[in-house]
Amino acid sequence: MQLFTREWGTGDRLAVLVHGVMSDSRTWHRVAPALVDEGYRVIAVDQAGHGQSPRSKRYTPEQFADDLIDSVPRRPEILLGHSLGGLTASLAVDRILPDRAIYIDPGFSAPALAWWQRMLLPLPLRSLARQTSAQIAARNPRWGADDVRIEAATLAAFDPRVLMDLTRHRSAGFRAPTSVQVPSLAVLADPSRLVPPLVRMHLEDEGFEVRVVAGAGHSIDRDDFDGYMKALDGWI
Repeated sequence: MQLFTREWGTGDRLAVLVHGVMSDSRTWHRVAPALVDEGYRVIAVDQAGHGQSPRSKRYTPEQFADDLIDSVPRRPEILLGHSLGGLTASLAVDRILPDRAIYIDPGFSAPALAWWQRMLLPLPLRSLARQTSAQIAARNPRWGADDVRIEAATLAAFDPRVLMDLTRHRSAGFRAPTSVQVPSLAVLADPSRLVPPLVRMHLEDEGFEVRVVAGAGHSIDRDDFDGYMKALDGWI
């Protein structure tokens, strides 16, 4: 599937960004310009069932990865994915072949989906798109007004069947990489529910560099943008 993509900048280096579940490419409204300032051209996708990309008949991590491969150039300098986007990137990295891969609080463990559902879906799925900005802001007190507005818009554009399908595939689809294909950084929330201590140890044993942004929640860039960018030092 060809995904909708959003672009920033005209730099000589390329960064590919992959958002998390229930989000879309608009979530990078601060990260992408910061990368442009570092000399990058930035391409961000809307994963299937999110934003302006088409819906699918079914959603699996492998299909998300195949769609990404169909939609972005090979051999970018950076491939960066957040949450579900981190899992997507990890399943595509051996075919996209970036110089470096960066995984932001990625969905690398089997309990990840249960955590998403418990923390992000206090409302029935049918009510998801109708969350008010006040509800989103109350759940995320460290977010700026633009982040709240974008979250409301991305929820309204999201296909709830994504979560239903991922639930069916959680035992097979949610796992940590078993090897490092390219130099790889994992930036984690504090604490990370998606990369618990045993999974972090596995990543370090496999050669990942792991950094933690103290006090930040799952959406690290929206909780602590300065801490997020500092965690990328030496990798961008």
